[in-house]
Amino acid sequence: MTDVRAKIISVFDDVISETGATQKVNLEDGTVLLESGLDSLGFAILVARLDEELGYDPFSLSSTAFYPTTFGQFVAFYEDNRPR
Repeated sequence: MTDVRAKIISVFDDVISETGATQKVNLEDGTVLLESGLDSLGFAILVARLDEELGYDPFSLSSTAFYPTTFGQFVAFYEDNRPR
C-alpha cells in the first residue's frame, strides 16, 4: 500500500522546484495551503501529478465538493477518498 502522505510530500516538493516557487513553510498538518508557496496553477499541477502518481483523483471521486485549507486536510482527503 502506498504511503499517501509521503507521496504527496514528494510530489509537492517536485512541483515547488519545477515551478520555481519558494516553499515558505514545512508541510505539517496545520500548514495553511495558501501559505505553502504554491499558487493556483501550482496546485493544479500538484493535483494532476498526484493523479498520475497515485492513480486517482479524489476531487473527481468524491460526491461532496471539498476545498481543503490545511495540508492535513489535503492529505486526509486523499486518504479518505482512495479507491478500495
